[in-house]
Formats: sequence, structure tokens, C-alpha cells
Amino acid sequence: MFNKILIANRGEIALRIIRACKELGIRTVAVYSEADKDSLHVQLADEALCIGGPKPQDSYLNISAIISAAEITDSDAIHPGYGFLAENSHFAEICESCGIKFIGPKPEHIRLMGDKVQARKIMKKQGLPVIPGSPDPITSKEEALNFAQKLGYPLIIKAAAGGGGRGMRICHSDVRLISAFITAQSEAEVAFGNSQVYIEKYLEAPRHIEIQIVADNYGNIIHLGERDCSIQRRYQKLIEEAPSPGINPKLRKKLGEYAIKGAKAINYFSLGTMEFLLEPKTNQLYFMEMNTRIQVEHPVTEEITGVDLVKLQILLCSGEKIPFKQEHINFKGHAIECRINAENPENNFIPSPGKIEFLNLPGGPGVRVDTHLYPGYSVPSYYDSLLAKLIIKRETRKECLKTLRRALDEFMVEPLKTTIPFYKKIIEDKDFIEGRYHTHFLDKFIQEKTEE
Repeated sequence: MFNKILIANRGEIALRIIRACKELGIRTVAVYSEADKDSLHVQLADEALCIGGPKPQDSYLNISAIISAAEITDSDAIHPGYGFLAENSHFAEICESCGIKFIGPKPEHIRLMGDKVQARKIMKKQGLPVIPGSPDPITSKEEALNFAQKLGYPLIIKAAAGGGGRGMRICHSDVRLISAFITAQSEAEVAFGNSQVYIEKYLEAPRHIEIQIVADNYGNIIHLGERDCSIQRRYQKLIEEAPSPGINPKLRKKLGEYAIKGAKAINYFSLGTMEFLLEPKTNQLYFMEMNTRIQVEHPVTEEITGVDLVKLQILLCSGEKIPFKQEHINFKGHAIECRINAENPENNFIPSPGKIEFLNLPGGPGVRVDTHLYPGYSVPSYYDSLLAKLIIKRETRKECLKTLRRALDEFMVEPLKTTIPFYKKIIEDKDFIEGRYHTHFLDKFIQEKTEE
């Protein structure tokens, strides 16, 4: 077991890791930027070091500063959380070369699954269905047009090394394809340092379904069920739930089999998430990508399985085996998570940083809040706008929604503008209540509310 873990992250996920470490009897080191000197993870860690200025590239993306902090504090492992360096294979390699354990998969897994084109090839070879698309990166406008003629519109251009909606463009015509190809390449280069893009057939109204994978260093791989992440805006997830209201038992079984088969194909290790798109009319699943880190939405899986994923991730990386088998996993109840962001839904979701003068967190049966907020804390403008995750667990989805309504009414972060009022409207929508939604649900929802 590790003696001391350095947490190379901030906000609620840094606090979540600290809590897991404390329960495991592991000392923690918080690294922080100048903008985060008053953050809660800094106060609750056993040790804390400032590693640079407010901008991410000067601190949370500063590999040399993070490694130096780990060496100075004699940390024997680094947990990257999500975002920042969590899926940076170079960082994982440097940790390895310095004798510091990277709490995550092996560098080759990160590199392999980070290349979306290669990931598609591997999964297709293993018999997983993939969305029809270019087998290799598209290198020119002419090649893009030729491929579009074969596949037919609508199409979507995606960054080969990307995610989170960056380097992605939807195309319905040749004219749009040419301009989007150039834009996507440029955006991919800036975001990921890799301008390669590929093309896929665009699915008009799919569900975004992901499944949690757990793998140890002894060849054991299991899954912990699916999460529905279809409620998203500009490819950024806002509401997630488990189990998915759009998955039947037969499809659920197939999804689990696909996920384990895919993970075994690369001898995967640690936590991971296999992501799929589901075409509701045909119930056809398509492999999309694999994320090689803990996900923001991991709490909904924890709630329906009773498995502490962060603790398990640390234990696996310390050399332990998975402590249970697939047949031991009992899925109980329903869980929904809302990401509470410091954004103004009434003004195109513009970020809303600032000082919190009043804070009231919801509570009561079935309510969990993962957050680093406290009264008097100033939300900085340099990072992701995530303030908290509101997680509801009840026996049924209907009960979940009742508790969620109450919890959203109780949740107050003043005077900041947040997404709380927006969620109150979403959960009153008839289609959402009945579980009839897809990845473009919010586009239609926002448009209709704007026109009212």
C-alpha cells in the first residue's frame, strides 16, 4: 500500500481523493496554483505546495513542477483525478521513470485509447460494432470529399486525439465539409497538439451510454454497469444517471460483454470507461471511445453498486486484485447526478466566477453532494466552471426525480449564477420525466424555452 499520494488536481475531485486516502490510511499532498491557495483541498490535505501561477499551464499542467513536488514530499504515487494530466501518456511515463506510481492505466493504454482512429480499429477487429467512418485519418480536403461521397451526409469530423467536443464539426454538405475540415484540424492542433481528424457517419438522435470497467494486474476484468450521459450541451455532459432508462436487459447484457471484450483486447489495467452510442430506433450499439481515467460522473455508479471507485482505483494500482467477481455485483436502485456549474443559463451559459456569500447544501435521505465550496470561497475564473455534483440515490427513477426536485430547491450558491434553475426546468419536461431523451435533447429544449 502507498504511504503518501500527491493529488495532481483541484476542486471537488481533489477533495474526493483526499477522503478516499484518509479512509485507507494514506497521507496526502495537495498541489495548488496561486489562485487556489484558499481552496478546501489545500486545507484538508496533510501537506500542500504551491506549484505555480493561476493559469493551468503554469500549475496543474506543469509536469516538472508536479514531479518536483512529489520528490520533495517523498510521495510514492500521484493521482491525476480527471482532466488536466489524467490522460497524458507522457506524464504517466515520466512518473514511471521517476519511480513514482501513476494511479491510472499504463502509458501505452492511455496512448492507444487516446488515438481514436486506432481505438476504433482495435475494437472493430474484436467484433465490436463501430460507427461507419474513415479507417484512417483524413489528410486533405479532396480525401474528405471523396469519403463523403461514399458514406453520405450527414457526417461528423472528429479530432483523432481529442474529446470533449473540441475538433468536432457536423457537416450536411460539401461546402460545409471543406470549411469544417480546416477548422477542425486547426482546433485539434491547438487543443491536443495533433491536427489529425477522421470522419464518421453522424447519428441524428443517439443515446450516449458508457460502461464502467475495472481491471487488475492479474487479468481480471469486470464491469459495474452503464451510465446514461445523453443530457449534454456542446458535448459537455450535464446530467448523468444509472441505470439508463433506455436500455433493456438484453441490451444491457450485450453492452457489458462488449465492454469487457474491448478491455481484454488491450490487456487493460485500472479503471476505465467504454463509451457507446445507441441508435434507439434499431437498438444498435456503436463503440465510440474509451476514457482511461476516473470519470466526473463516477458517483452514480458508486451509488447503485456500493463500490467506492476511487478507493478501488488506488488499491488496484497498489497491486491488489479486484476483491469481488462479476456475479457479486448487485445493482440496486437508481441514481442521478447534476453537475452544478458556475454559469449563467440566461446568458448563453457564460461563466460566473466570484465570491460565495451564502451557501446552502441540500441534505436528507438519498442526497449526496461532492463539492469543495464553502461560504466566503472565491470561485476563480481560470478553470472549469464545475462547483459541485448533486447525486440522488433512491429505489426508483420516479423517486429519484422527486428527491432531486427538493434538493435543487434547497441548493443555494449566492450571489453566483449557476445551472440550478436550468435543471429545475429540465426535470419538469415530460420527455425527460419519461426517460425519452438523446444527445440533442438539450438543443431542442433550449430552443423551445427561448421561443416561449
